[in-house]
Amino acid sequence: MTDNPQQWQPGQTPPPPPHNPQQPDQSGQQQNPGPQGPPQQSQWQGQPQQGGWQGQPQQSQWQGQPQQGGWQGQPVQGGPGPRLAESDERTWMLLAHLSAPIAYVVSLGTLSILGPLLIWFVRKDDSQAVRMAASGAFNFNLTFWLLYLLGWVAGIATLGLGFLLVIPFWIVLFLVAVYVHIKGTMRAARGETYIYPFQLKVLN
Repeated sequence: MTDNPQQWQPGQTPPPPPHNPQQPDQSGQQQNPGPQGPPQQSQWQGQPQQGGWQGQPQQSQWQGQPQQGGWQGQPVQGGPGPRLAESDERTWMLLAHLSAPIAYVVSLGTLSILGPLLIWFVRKDDSQAVRMAASGAFNFNLTFWLLYLLGWVAGIATLGLGFLLVIPFWIVLFLVAVYVHIKGTMRAARGETYIYPFQLKVLN
């Protein structure tokens, strides 16, 4: 059995024309097959979905999103590290410990604090180890420099008799200072820090 259309015979009522939804009916109104809304957007046209935007590459944690412990995709910063290479850092640590004896000799035993103070100003922001060495050397020499002045005051106040005790006291101060600076220099040569004794904490 075929689906051939029925042929019209003369004398019969002509069949109605096929219904076309695009053509107007007898009332002059166009047939509407149903409500037509705006085209629906699929999930691949930018609709926000759970887990990211469909149709767009999702951002992973390695594209710069802040995460606990640092930024993913970038090295985690643990704090301001040293700006000097290890060899340069040791060199400046050695200079920090030796600057006080050098300044002591150059100034004829009067201004040993200038050497560590200069190193501290130059490299205090470049290396924590150099800063510690320079500030420790400065604070130590400042303490001994004040004791040195105190000896002069005691000697003059006693009309010179006090120098009988002050001079041996100065010798002891000198020997202690030499020992401490040598020890700090040896520690710096191994890349280790050294904490000076008898510090009057002025620099840190």
